[in-house]
Amino acid sequence: MGYLHIGQNVMIPDRRIIGIFDLDNTSASRHTRAFLRNAEKESVVVNACDDIPRSFIVCDHPYHRQIVYISQLNAPTLQKRAEAASLSRTEGEKRNG
Repeated sequence: MGYLHIGQNVMIPDRRIIGIFDLDNTSASRHTRAFLRNAEKESVVVNACDDIPRSFIVCDHPYHRQIVYISQLNAPTLQKRAEAASLSRTEGEKRNG
């Protein structure tokens, strides 16, 4: 299992990631704003940034329907990190398998 570092020493299991979203592009939608507002009300938002938030990551969670992480890193950076972690895990499985 790999982990994705999303900032501020927060690591999330990559197998739990449902999606990585750019906050600037997606927050224009009223549906996204409603989703994030409801997540705040349900106390399932984890703020992993001290700076301007640039992205959010939606993950499944064993005790909640979903959990939302807010990150100061931009979505393409997080996607590249997730892809790199997945690729290295796959290569490791091929060598060990």
